[in-house]
Amino acid sequence: MDFRIYNTLTRQKELFKPLKAGEVGIYTCGPTVYHYAHIGNLRTYITEDTFVRMLKFFGWKVKRVMNITDVGHLTSDADTGEDKMELGAKREGKTAWEVARFYAEAFFKDYKALNCLPPDVLCPATDYVKEMIDMALVLEKKGYTYDIPGDGVYFDTAKLSDYGKLVGKAHVEGIKEGARVEANAQKRHPADFAVWKFAAPGEKRQMEWDSPWGRGFPGWHMECSAMAVKHLGETIDIHWGGEDHVAVHHTNEIAQSEAASGKPFANYWMHARFLVTGDEGKMSKSAGDFLTTSTLPEKGYDPLAYRYYCLLTHYRKQLEFTWEGVEAAARGLDGLRTLAQKVKAEAGTATHSLDREAKYFKDFEAALADDVNLPAALAVLWETLKDGSVPAAQRLAFALKAEEVTALDLFKAKEEGELPAEAAALIAERELARKNKDWKKSDELRKALAEKGVLIEDTPKGTKWKLARG
Repeated sequence: MDFRIYNTLTRQKELFKPLKAGEVGIYTCGPTVYHYAHIGNLRTYITEDTFVRMLKFFGWKVKRVMNITDVGHLTSDADTGEDKMELGAKREGKTAWEVARFYAEAFFKDYKALNCLPPDVLCPATDYVKEMIDMALVLEKKGYTYDIPGDGVYFDTAKLSDYGKLVGKAHVEGIKEGARVEANAQKRHPADFAVWKFAAPGEKRQMEWDSPWGRGFPGWHMECSAMAVKHLGETIDIHWGGEDHVAVHHTNEIAQSEAASGKPFANYWMHARFLVTGDEGKMSKSAGDFLTTSTLPEKGYDPLAYRYYCLLTHYRKQLEFTWEGVEAAARGLDGLRTLAQKVKAEAGTATHSLDREAKYFKDFEAALADDVNLPAALAVLWETLKDGSVPAAQRLAFALKAEEVTALDLFKAKEEGELPAEAAALIAERELARKNKDWKKSDELRKALAEKGVLIEDTPKGTKWKLARG
């Protein structure tokens, strides 16, 4: 089946043709581990995971490389401001290394809770400083860089005739000082970017290395280029990321990678749109008020309800976050699981095999092959599971195969959520109050538990509880 994806580089859907038949190399930008990943970030990772699953569904062998940014990502796109890792260390009174380790572990805990597959290669930036220096040396030898004393080594974007092709030349030519990038009078052009930053005089950074240009640290964009080339080659099949990386980070990756190798960096560029809040603003860590995956079970939701919520909107459309939307998705996921389990019960011990020639399966494949149209694919799944004209054994086989892409745990038995420790203590306290016939205190504790989203039911067999939704 022809498989088409939207290529940001060409601004159109294209027939996907990997460099090597049957194999796909993908680079996906990973987390900057100075803080928790918010659910807006995780929408991109869910989308990327679904895409990888889909490629495997179609039979491709996939090698996915993901970085962990634990150095070099400054608070400004213009290579100014503090390193986010150093900033996190100051905020928490820890070393930058401790901060990186803590938030990397937190990220992958959230990542796993959303049923995302681990990458085949995971690259912390601090493990690849040599490779970044080597690439910067190649750029210097070819005449693409210049030094700004006391600041760093910069890539001269004017030396590359097609700089900005990912975002459009008009955008690059229209960059104004203090707009997308901040003013730096020493740069030759506002779009020029650092490949190596010098440690500030008199300032001792926690993360810095010796280099041919002096002690310092790599520019943020360098890590992705160096890691992608090391693990996937000078030209890769697909580069994935969020839409916020198009104008600067991915544009600069292309510039330095292609200047160094003289070859196309990635044949296909794919980007997920933002998760936005009700006021049309994207969720942002810098705003200090964002939602994490752990917020979901705290409010009584299975994290996979959020995965389902994301899959209901095409990755190239903005997704507006509301708790009402999550509630609707949670009910929908419950319904889909109930339906799948009903089909499993109907099938019983009947032998089930996948009918790949059936219309419903062809429709499911066609939806996926049309730029990863998960909303359409889910609609096919729903309709097929409800279709009594299709033998239950065949519907079961289809649902099991679809699960390889959706990863919604369709056949997971419905379980009560994990009770927060504080709520467990209140329930124990209430049990004691009831034993002592202190009904007033019992009622007060019931109310306190309800405020925490825990609903209590007293039965002849003891106290039962469940987590409220929303």
